[in-house]
Formats: sequence, C-alpha cells, structure tokens
Amino acid sequence: MVEAVIWLIAFVAILFLCYTRWAASVSPGLDKVMPAVMATRGENRLVWSLALAVLGATTLVRPVDILLILILLGLIALIGMKLVAWATRKANS
Repeated sequence: MVEAVIWLIAFVAILFLCYTRWAASVSPGLDKVMPAVMATRGENRLVWSLALAVLGATTLVRPVDILLILILLGLIALIGMKLVAWATRKANS
C-alpha cells in the first residue's frame, strides 16, 4: 500500500511539473531527443506529460523493473535486427 501511495505522489508531482513547464523545458528537451516525425506539438502536451509521469513514477518506485524491461527490449531489438539482416542476405543471394 505504501508503494502505491509513493507512486501516486510521484506521478502527480511529475505530471504537474511536466504540464506546467511544457513550453519552457519539456517540449524543447523532447524535440532534441525524438525524431522530427515525433516532434512534440501543443495537442500532444497532455499525452506526453502522462507518459513521462508514468515512466518517471515507475522508475522512482521500481527501478529494477525498468532496468530489466530495457534489457529485454534491447535483446528483442538485437535479435530482430539480426533476423532482418539474415533475411535480406538470403533474399539477395
């Protein structure tokens, strides 16, 4: 129960900070990291703030889970890239 309360407090705090400081710091920071296709615009303000709040609160409360998910996603991406490279080599020969 305590973990859920801490998560909710972190979620609300991060959501408030992201939403209120959107134009000053959050949007330009995301635009530097994201590709141009996914550029943050005014209509995406709430969606990006919610996503960042969920990720931030989960990272604060359960950092090991986030680390394991990142490792798993990295392995899946590596295997996918290897399979695509193998398939293109097979298709070219």
